[in-house]
Parts: sequence; C-alpha cells; structure tokens
Amino acid sequence: MSDELEDDLVPEPAPVASSVRFREPLDLLVMVKSEGMRLDQYVLLHLGADFSRSVVQRAIEAGGVTLNGKPITKPSYKVRKHDRLHVAMPEPTHEIPVPEDIPLDILYQDEWLAIVNKPSDMVVHPAKGNWSGTLVNALQWHFREHLSTGAGHLRAGIVHRLDKDTSGVILVAKDDMTHRDLAMQFESRKVFKEYVAIAAGELERDSDYIEGALKMHPYDRLKMIVSTDPDAKHALSYYEVLERFRGFTLVKVQPRTGRTHQIRVHLLHVGCAVLADKIYGGRSQMKLSELAPSLPPIEDEVLLARQALHAFRLRFQHPRTGQWIEAEAPLPPDMRRTLDALRAHRALR
Repeated sequence: MSDELEDDLVPEPAPVASSVRFREPLDLLVMVKSEGMRLDQYVLLHLGADFSRSVVQRAIEAGGVTLNGKPITKPSYKVRKHDRLHVAMPEPTHEIPVPEDIPLDILYQDEWLAIVNKPSDMVVHPAKGNWSGTLVNALQWHFREHLSTGAGHLRAGIVHRLDKDTSGVILVAKDDMTHRDLAMQFESRKVFKEYVAIAAGELERDSDYIEGALKMHPYDRLKMIVSTDPDAKHALSYYEVLERFRGFTLVKVQPRTGRTHQIRVHLLHVGCAVLADKIYGGRSQMKLSELAPSLPPIEDEVLLARQALHAFRLRFQHPRTGQWIEAEAPLPPDMRRTLDALRAHRALR
C-alpha cells in the first residue's frame, strides 16, 4: 500500500533485513487487526513498494510463502490471528532511500525516538512514483543510522503513517526495540490521537461518536467505505465541534481505531466530508471566491489545495522512561487561512 491509501496505519513489526536490498526472507505473525485480510494483500502490506501485487501473487503461487510451516499457493487465502508466515520474495530492483537534506519540524526527540510535524504534500515513505522527497529520505539525513529498521529500510523509523496530504504529528523510532514497543501501544490502542478537520457541512450534534465498520471499496482500490459485511473492520471515532460556520464545521476527532482513511470516511458517512478531499469530497481545493462570490477576480486566491485534515495531538507512554509524552502540532497556515476566511464570510449570525 502507498501513503495515499493509509491513515495512521501501524505496520506489524517485521524482522530486520540484514541486506540493504531485502534479500533476506520475512517471518510475520498475523495480529488481530489483520485477521480476514487476503494473503496477497497482507504480504504486500509488509513489502509495500518493493513489489507489485501481481509479483506477490505469482510468488505465492510458486510456493514462495509458507503458512504455519506448510506451503500455501492461494493468494486469496484469508489470514487468521496467530498465523505464522515465512515470505521469500525475489530481489527488488531499487536501492535503500537516499538521505536528503529536507528541513524537518522536530517537536521532540531523545536518544530513543522523535516526534515530527509532517507537512502536507509529503509522502511518508518511498513508494512507486515517490522515490525521493519523502519523510524517510529526510529522516535518513537527520538521524542517519539512528533509525529502526524493523519494518524494512524503506520504512526506517516509521511506526505509523499519515496520508500524503494529512499534516501533523508523526512518531519516529530510533531503534528496533522502541519501534516494537510503540507499535504494540498503537495495536493495543494505548496511544491517544487527536485530529482537527474542517468539514464541508454542518454536524448536527456538538459532540458524538461515529461507529461504522470499514472495508475497501469493491470497485475503487483508492477508497474505503462503511459496510455491514462480515469482513469489514470495526472502526470508532469520537468528535467534538470546535467552531461552526454556515455550511462548514471545524471539528476535533479522536479515532479509537486506526483504520485506513477512517476519519475521512466516517465524516463523509455523516454527511460532512473533509473539505477539499478529492477522493471523498469530490474536490481538491477551496478558493476564496467560493465564500465571497462578489470578490473581484484579481483578489481571488486558493485557500486550501489539499484535504483539511491535521494530526494535532499525540499522547503516549515513553517505552524507555515510562513518562507520558504529549506533542502538539499547530494548525498549518493553509487551514488557518481557510478558517479566517470562514469567519469573515460564513460566520453564524
């Protein structure tokens, strides 16, 4: 999966590959959050951009994957909790990420971990079509060898992920033990996450929760949908309205699960898609003239050119010191600019 498909998704830990070109096999233990996923999708989740899905399927059919010690040749097999997989794939064709001197807004760091305020329009890790300019490329420059590699070199340091166009707080591990401990905190839902979104629409209640199981859209692999199908994954989000406008809402969302695109799909489900969300809202930008129709064309400007979703706060227990760490990333300029325009032109009367 690419960053385009993931919203705060936590990869399950994988052993460190001793070769920088991933020649070593992977041994994976299926955890509860992945139960019911197709075998080819599950393997692809861990190999990511190193291999295409078709290559993974061919490798499975050729016996490149064993299940609990026995060969399995069906890519459609639905993995179960505690399944043990041994994955031996052909060598990928690209090298490890090149360190790039990209400035980072580091909110906190110590010898074990770092917390970064990721800008929008930055892919978290290298993938097809995005081999440079990613957060991992920047981390390689700033921290060099002081990054965990338990999820592979292409995802060095990455404990969880944010969509490319979602800005805000992201956690980085500097060693494999810290990575595993933090990943377990995400898995057991012990990490407190808080997002801020500008929604196109008016939420009825000042605070409530949205509960709706999620699964991949049957025809569009870039989208998730709320579904009652047995294979859909449970998802729960709490929200609180921060500010209301005519036709828009500033809302704080606390996801209790970490499903793909969870916040975006849940807000769409209640009729308030995230503003400028191309995939779920049908538009990719917001102009000032849309809020002020009488504005002279020369004064028009693009307020927002990406989905108005920001990972505002992250709170967790430090795996080495036991102390509670809380980090906040202030709203980025594009969201602040949009809010100023809403207050000026769409304030409640």
